Amino acid sequence: MPILGQNQYGKSENRVVKITRDGATHHIKDLNVSVALSGDMEEVHYSGSNANVLPTDTTKNTVYAFAKEHGIESAEQFGIHLARHFVTSQEPIRTARIRVEEYSWERIETPGEDAHSFVRQGQETRLTQITYDGSSWEVVSGLKDLTVMNSTNSEFWGYVKDKYTTLPEAYDRILATEVSSRWRFNWTDDAQAAPDWEESYAQVKKHMLGAFADTYSLSLQQTLYAMGSRIIENRGEIDEVRFSLPNKHHFLVDLEPFGLKNDNEVYFAADRPYGLIEATVLRDGVEPRIPVDLTNL
Repeated sequence: MPILGQNQYGKSENRVVKITRDGATHHIKDLNVSVALSGDMEEVHYSGSNANVLPTDTTKNTVYAFAKEHGIESAEQFGIHLARHFVTSQEPIRTARIRVEEYSWERIETPGEDAHSFVRQGQETRLTQITYDGSSWEVVSGLKDLTVMNSTNSEFWGYVKDKYTTLPEAYDRILATEVSSRWRFNWTDDAQAAPDWEESYAQVKKHMLGAFADTYSLSLQQTLYAMGSRIIENRGEIDEVRFSLPNKHHFLVDLEPFGLKNDNEVYFAADRPYGLIEATVLRDGVEPRIPVDLTNL
């Protein structure tokens, strides 16, 4: 006899933009919010009874209403408000998972007192996922599409070679990648003081970029570990960091047919295929919980 396994439902990709007006100075929070709820939902699958089903349209409306009623202090705090509401207000709902993407806007400085013009920042997309089961929290935040490059201070040599190896060793190369990363907070219940989510994100990104820039890299794996280590060492609220780093290869162009010497100056930027380096850096004694496949977070 077949039985129902793990299941959830909700409303995905609710785009909400909240404008906070502080006189002539305005502030923008631009989010993409996805809600997934699970709990006592067997009957809706077995018989079609909707008695325990909160409509997905209601979850969408809640996102917009909460943007007005609670404001959006941070992606994490907004997700916490939503998750708590769904689990505590609806008895059949046992677990709520909220995923948030945040799109950043930079203020355009203009003469005078008005400050209401912005340009979308293209650096990265901020992410967070909040899961709540009525007693404990799991908050995993992160970013994607953060492209970084070191134009020197990177080598790659001494690797295994077999009859299919054609890659020449490199003692001065470009190291470039598009960072996708998630980090898990050790804040799990309301008895603990919650982190300053905005400050935490800014500092994690600062340490991530600082380690990338400061590490003389003999491999992208070494750089990844340095980035994660600096976060763990400097941010006590974080226990686990996972990275997925595609190696954005830059190959020296052969200019000899044109009678020119290429002294590490002209490169071909290849978008595919690419090396993909992935790993987790953990606080000592902590078990990993972030999925290997970051797209499933």
